[in-house]
Amino acid sequence: MDKGCITATKYFMFLFNFIFFLFGTLILGFGLWVLLDNQSFMAVLQESSTALKISAYVLVGVGALSMLMGFLGCVGAIYEIRFLLALYFSCLLLILIGQVAAGVLIYYKKDLLNGEMSTIVTQVLTNYPGKNGTTEKSWDFIQRTMDCCGWNNPKDWDANPFVVNSSHLLFPCSCQNASLAGNHSASDRGFCEAASSIWPVYDTGCSSKVESWILTNAAMVLGICVGVAVIELLGMILSICLCKSVHTEEYTKVPKY
Repeated sequence: MDKGCITATKYFMFLFNFIFFLFGTLILGFGLWVLLDNQSFMAVLQESSTALKISAYVLVGVGALSMLMGFLGCVGAIYEIRFLLALYFSCLLLILIGQVAAGVLIYYKKDLLNGEMSTIVTQVLTNYPGKNGTTEKSWDFIQRTMDCCGWNNPKDWDANPFVVNSSHLLFPCSCQNASLAGNHSASDRGFCEAASSIWPVYDTGCSSKVESWILTNAAMVLGICVGVAVIELLGMILSICLCKSVHTEEYTKVPKY
């Protein structure tokens, strides 16, 4: 291969790997957000969902590995190290296969994931208020900011023993519709007392709004994953071309007898 082509391939590969490194940083950051955030629906799910925790750790691992591969690709391209180029290609191939497998698994298990989500939220509503302050605060935050109540509708709270067994008419304060005149309370968590059997709450369940929230974030994650996959394919092609060029260039320097 012409020396100019080799130089161009090296710097194109360096550029793609730098972008790949940035995408890896985004995936790592998203995984850490899922693990550490306590002000969203993820905090409610991860408390009871082992699958979500595992997925978050997988995202962290994939992001860290992607950053490492980007670094190795940059070093291998600049210094034309065939071992690093071959290692880089092999790791990219494994990551790409893993991403495709994970995507297929999530697609075919989406009904199971939806069922698990509904079960987790039902358990949260039934046990509210309990010992887990983080989960309860997260659910209060969801109902308050999304203007919703319960999972399917406010009647989901009828399964809560505090509501059923109380001698007062109780409703979750975070569900309260502040626009209803004369029913605004300063409290935004726990239970409030209603003036009548008709709760001054939002009549929309949180399932549809949470689904919209998840789809919005899933689109962002999907876009990142597609971008990473494109960078991976380009990196694999460039690494093979450069590795072959380095191999050829070295053998042309061997004396012929």
